[in-house]
Amino acid sequence: MTDESVVDSGAAANPCPGCGAETSAGDRFCENCGNDLLLVTGGTPDGTAVPAPRGCVACGAEIDADGFCTRCGVAQPAVRDRVELDLAGTAGVSDRGLRHHRNEDAMAIRVTADPDGSGRPEHVVAVVCDGVSTSDRPDDASKAAADAAADILLAAVRAKADLEAATGDAVAAAQSAVVELAGTDGARNAPACTYVSVVVAGDSATVGWVGDSRAYWLGEPESCCLTVDDSWAQRMVASGALTEAEAFEDPRSHALIAWLGADAGVVQPHVRTVPLTGPGVVLVCSDGLWNYLPDAEQLADVALPKAVDAPFAVAVELTALAIDRGGHDNVTVVVVPFNPRSGDL
Repeated sequence: MTDESVVDSGAAANPCPGCGAETSAGDRFCENCGNDLLLVTGGTPDGTAVPAPRGCVACGAEIDADGFCTRCGVAQPAVRDRVELDLAGTAGVSDRGLRHHRNEDAMAIRVTADPDGSGRPEHVVAVVCDGVSTSDRPDDASKAAADAAADILLAAVRAKADLEAATGDAVAAAQSAVVELAGTDGARNAPACTYVSVVVAGDSATVGWVGDSRAYWLGEPESCCLTVDDSWAQRMVASGALTEAEAFEDPRSHALIAWLGADAGVVQPHVRTVPLTGPGVVLVCSDGLWNYLPDAEQLADVALPKAVDAPFAVAVELTALAIDRGGHDNVTVVVVPFNPRSGDL
């Protein structure tokens, strides 16, 4: 599921992942095609980006052009039903869940390797977007937003730009990408999604969000949620009208008061930068996970300490936990370890 792969800079010679040409230890770019040798990227794939399955997931027989088994008739999973990424110590899983007929979440991850050849990430960009199911083409909206934002944030960390300003620019780019999907229909049932991004650089994380997708810090000195939902429930709690328990029992609890899309009005993202002391992990997720584990300490009990060294295993475990507890929504979780004891990111 990875668009590009990083080469091991400790080897004497390596094939470029873009063109296959030989590269030498310490090379930053491929001399043949210019491919960035220190960048690993991944995200929700296009339908054409992944080869067709070799056989039916149920019986192994041939699959027809419409995605059905020619022997038993079982419909094969769509490309986006399950996406798994294990990229240079950062990992993500996005799953359709049990109730939705498609996966309307999307994630985009960009990892730049430390140029000293240590194998540690220098920067990590993670974006998670959750398509609004009642809108048109929510799956396209989430993917367009995640990809557009991740590219802006990657350019910013490479340029050593102000990351809070860059996060605002990333949200603006994501909003523009989603608005473009509305086409001539304008705001009528326009494609829409939520947004959350994290950039881990140095000893801090810069977080931006619109909607109710969340980012958490799990670790020392304590675990906490880094975002505040743009939702009816949160508004009721903030106003003092309802307790948190009362607000989330109401059927209107997940109604959004801010989102990305042509009908979103003026989008004003929340942006903050938080220091990281570690060891621990930054966890970025859609509400398909936090519906079942909303409290940071609950997440930490599942994720720590193994997430620091095995982020992919923890991403898989958390996704499975959400599905086992009902899987009523799409589930996306990205795990970004931070461990200053082994060197700064």
